[in-house]
Amino acid sequence: MTIAQNVRNHLRNKPYLLEALEKGIVNLSELSRQIQKELKTDNASAIKAALRRYSEELQKHRQKREEKVLQLLKRSGIAIYDRKSVIITSKELESNTGMKVDLLDKFVYLLDRSDLPDRINALVKHENCTMMVIHSPEELEATPGVVAFLATLLAEQHINIVEFISCWTETIMVVDKKDSLKAYEVLSNLMG
Repeated sequence: MTIAQNVRNHLRNKPYLLEALEKGIVNLSELSRQIQKELKTDNASAIKAALRRYSEELQKHRQKREEKVLQLLKRSGIAIYDRKSVIITSKELESNTGMKVDLLDKFVYLLDRSDLPDRINALVKHENCTMMVIHSPEELEATPGVVAFLATLLAEQHINIVEFISCWTETIMVVDKKDSLKAYEVLSNLMG
C-alpha cells in the first residue's frame, strides 16, 4: 500500500480532520508530522504531498456536493407546527394521532400536546416543542449530505434538534419552542 493510500485510510474515520482539509484550514506540515508518528513512518514529505493532493480533491468534491444540497434546498418549502410533544416510552401508547417510531424496546411518539394521554409512564418527555417539516423534491433521496448540512447548520447556531426524521421527501426536525424562531429564520433564509 502506498503512503498516499495509508494517509487516506488513516483519515477516513476522522470526520473533523476531513472537514478541516475540505475547508483548507489545517496546517498540513503539522498534520503530516502527527500522521507520521501515528503511522510510524519516516517519509514526512510524502505524507505532506499526499495531504495536499487529498485536500484539493476534497475541496472540489465538497463544493460540488454543497452546490447540489443548496440547489435542492432552494426548491424546498418549510411548514411549522407548534404545540408538539415528544414522548419516549418503554410500552406502547394507545394513540391514533401523531407519529410513532418503534425502536424494538422503546417507542418514540410525536404528538400534539392536546392529544397526550392522561397518564403516561414516559422515559423522556419534551412537551413544549415545534415541528419543522421541510418538503423537498424527490431527488432528496439521491442527494448525499442534505441531512448533515441541515443538522450542522442548526448546530452552528446552538439549536438542539430534539428529534430528526427523514422520510422520502420530508425532513422533520423537532426543536424546543424557545429555539423555534431562530431555527425558522436560519432555515427560511437558506431556502429563500
